[in-house]
Amino acid sequence: MATENKNLSDYDKTTIPNANKFRFGIVVSEWNHDITENLFKGAYNTLLEHGVLAGNIVRWNVPGSFELIYGCKKMQEQMVNAVIAVGSVIKGETKHFDFICDSVAHGIKDLNVTGETPVVFCVLTDNTKQQAIDRSGGKHGNKGTEAAIAAIKMAELRKNS
Repeated sequence: MATENKNLSDYDKTTIPNANKFRFGIVVSEWNHDITENLFKGAYNTLLEHGVLAGNIVRWNVPGSFELIYGCKKMQEQMVNAVIAVGSVIKGETKHFDFICDSVAHGIKDLNVTGETPVVFCVLTDNTKQQAIDRSGGKHGNKGTEAAIAAIKMAELRKNS
């Protein structure tokens, strides 16, 4: 596993730009709410830690991970510097997992290719609930933290390009 020997919450704080002038959107899937809420908290707290004002963090909820694409597309229109897509898809007994994971990954990619506002992929695609717990604040850290750092870096890149 990619996160087996890495803590998703570990990073060098000295390399992160001050984000106090940026505004971020976070679109959160309601499916697997306990997981996505932990991912949101990781992202939200990390943004605050790097100078983002609470009033400059806009949160929208959508029903599931598939709906993240539309939510992020609309969030790109809200004068934000970057968007974070937060979701959790846990494999079941059918191919639904594959269709959702592929669609969401391609949809977020398409938003990045066609839009001016970067969208960061913070969607866990795990085989088990325990793997999702481990990556949303458990033993492997919090993917939400990692996504917030990516969003800050992408907002800075957008500002400087």
